[in-house]
Amino acid sequence: MTVPAPRTAPRTAPRTALPPAARPRHRRRPARTAWPIAAFLLGYPLWWALGLGGLSVVVLAVPMAVALWRRRPLRAPKGFGLWALLLAGYLVSALTLAETPDGTYGELAAGRVVGYLMRLAVYVSLLIMVLYLGNLTHDELPQRTLVRWLGVLFLTAVAGGLLGVLAPGFAFTSPLEMVLPSSIGGNPFVANLIHPTAAQMQHVLGHAAPRPEAPFEWANAWGSDVSVLVIWFVVGWWTYGGPYRRAAAVLALAAAAVPVVYSLNRGLWIGLGVSAAYLVIRGGRPLLAGAVAAVAASAFLLSPLSTIVAQRLDNPHSNGIRAFTVAATVRVAATSPVIGYGNTRNAYGSHRTVTTGRSSWCVECGHPPLGSDGQLWLLMISQGFAGALLYVAFFAGAVRRYWADRTPIGRAGTLVMILVLLYMVVYDGLISALTLYLISFALLWRNAGGASGLGEAR
Repeated sequence: MTVPAPRTAPRTAPRTALPPAARPRHRRRPARTAWPIAAFLLGYPLWWALGLGGLSVVVLAVPMAVALWRRRPLRAPKGFGLWALLLAGYLVSALTLAETPDGTYGELAAGRVVGYLMRLAVYVSLLIMVLYLGNLTHDELPQRTLVRWLGVLFLTAVAGGLLGVLAPGFAFTSPLEMVLPSSIGGNPFVANLIHPTAAQMQHVLGHAAPRPEAPFEWANAWGSDVSVLVIWFVVGWWTYGGPYRRAAAVLALAAAAVPVVYSLNRGLWIGLGVSAAYLVIRGGRPLLAGAVAAVAASAFLLSPLSTIVAQRLDNPHSNGIRAFTVAATVRVAATSPVIGYGNTRNAYGSHRTVTTGRSSWCVECGHPPLGSDGQLWLLMISQGFAGALLYVAFFAGAVRRYWADRTPIGRAGTLVMILVLLYMVVYDGLISALTLYLISFALLWRNAGGASGLGEAR
């Protein structure tokens, strides 16, 4: 009889350390790798209180640039060369800063140079920001995380809008305002950016009425920014949200209706109408979207807020001013159609008088800066027709390129690009608005790049 051999444990191969390239990659936290974007979107109230607000993107562009330098080689989205040409054209336009075209007045002074340098810094910073966002992978910054961060900024804007309605006189001197010399801080353009205020008091309805602007630069910037942020808020908190987020989204949107109406901002109202129509046409459930829009419109018409809208439409306060400045801007831009004049100019006369300056009999007379009624007109006076064409081509190209993206982020981003082309004739894009436009563009680019989050360099 044979005795079976005792069973022994199977021998295992000795463990060897995997090479670094074969080790599984751990998911990086967005707060660590994408902290400059988080600091901008989530920390915006703090930047506003410090006096930086939208200019914080210039500060945060420094660590973004450092991160990009370490990531070489970099990828760039298709069509981004148009933005680079726009930036190059702005550099060339500095050659005409000292010129005074016919129909305008004023000599080269510190204010004109400061305004030019500030816009240049913003343009460069936004170029860096888009490349930074596009070169982060989805593991480093998931799309939903970025969209929800934009939703948080929407909540911040709603809170600022309610502050402007309830406490329109709220304002304070920011730390940046304290340290800047009066020669710079006293410039009207700079003062609007660094002096935190809850609302602008304007005689839009024939009497003094507050128009919310916190935490952005001015009332029109608040309207433009809210109309873009609400799109991403709906995507992040409703489309990709659970029951609790959706309940919070309904409450937030209801609260937002109050400052939206009190803003007296016709451009914002038109933009919301365009967004609703776009949702009905391109949404996944057009009948449901139409029913929701109808219920919301009915509730609004039955509320006291509808009276304010009717009063605003009956008082087209700014139509005459806009017609004068736009006509004067086109006329002056035609004298330097290729490179423009680097910055705005003050026009002789106004829509009310051929003379200039305020007086007891013409309180609203003044020196309207050319290009102040829309990004398109600003580009015409500062960079000529060539600069305006590059701007239009960049955003129109984005609409054409990403129209086929039928994901929630693709549809939302394409809608923002359409709104950019609408707002360029009524809103000055600088500074916070243009930042949100290009973050939206970066979302589209990242969405088209697939799971890696990196688009193709073409």
